[in-house]
Amino acid sequence: MRFDLPTPGFSFELLATLGHARAGILHTPRGDIPTPVFMPVGTAGTVKAMTADELRAEPLDAKIILGNTYHLYLRPGLEVMELAGGLHAFQKWDRPILTDSGGFQVFSLSGINEIDDDGVTFRSHIDGSKHRLTPEVSMHIQKVLGSDIAMVFDQCPPGDAPADVQETALARTTAWAERCRRAERAQGQALFGIVQGGIDTQRRLRHAAEITKLDFDGHALGGLAVGESVQDTYRVLDEVAHTLPAERPRYLMGVGTPADLTRGIQAGIDMFDCVMPTRNARNGYLFSASGQRVNIPNAANRTDFGPIDPECPCSTCRTHSRAYLRHLYTGKEILYARLATLHNLTFYARHVRALRDRILAEGRRA
Repeated sequence: MRFDLPTPGFSFELLATLGHARAGILHTPRGDIPTPVFMPVGTAGTVKAMTADELRAEPLDAKIILGNTYHLYLRPGLEVMELAGGLHAFQKWDRPILTDSGGFQVFSLSGINEIDDDGVTFRSHIDGSKHRLTPEVSMHIQKVLGSDIAMVFDQCPPGDAPADVQETALARTTAWAERCRRAERAQGQALFGIVQGGIDTQRRLRHAAEITKLDFDGHALGGLAVGESVQDTYRVLDEVAHTLPAERPRYLMGVGTPADLTRGIQAGIDMFDCVMPTRNARNGYLFSASGQRVNIPNAANRTDFGPIDPECPCSTCRTHSRAYLRHLYTGKEILYARLATLHNLTFYARHVRALRDRILAEGRRA
């Protein structure tokens, strides 16, 4: 079944289901995105340590990456982005890009001076300069960036925040979503809504009803893995994800481990992003098919001339040993970050694709 989305040129094709899990294709003007999909995070116009060619090459073959409104607005700034012709041209990436609205970063990174029903006044984490971010400003920045999928500006409270804080955030997020919906967008730019509500599933379901009425191209669950327990995260996923409209893609923002992705897919999520594979790589933690995380600085790797993961087809595992990677890491060699990041991103991509293949092989055709 193929469903046209509100933004021309976008559609979502549902191929098979296995329980609540789904396999599909998000069709965009810049290319098709098989789902479920993990989206590498390129916050500041780069997936750290990776070139565009490395991201595009098999077996990683990233179909979509992320950028961030907050970070790109502060540096290099809108003037540079306008002169460059948008984020795709600036970073030489010809496949889809999703941009986060900046809401999470404003609340997590900045010294907030004032939050009100209109928006947020904040100080830059870079130089302390004062700025104002509203739904309209966020949408304008994302228009200049020219992302394929923009996110609404939302208030993201901690997952375990008190009920009154959650209710205020819900009211503002709905109002801001309506304002984002009315704002002018770049041509061919889809817009996703965000569902907040913390760990109270009834609040989540109530907010989902408000957001889905606004006819967005897709719907995201925000405000998870921001302080609550893993058990609470999974409970919310299990009770809420599958209730979001089946004809629109579902996105779980900023989550998480390979186990989190598996659980999210089982709950009905189609799209994921997280800094974990890239950040963990740079910090010496690598993923393997055995399920055991490889801590590359460990002394045991000093004379281990085998690959990180014998089952991994990435060029790092085909070419280099744990001993060599440990040598690069302990010597603070720049090459380490590139090799380790390529492996972790490949692991995540293959993990999600394997789950997709299972849905297609064992599930019910849509």
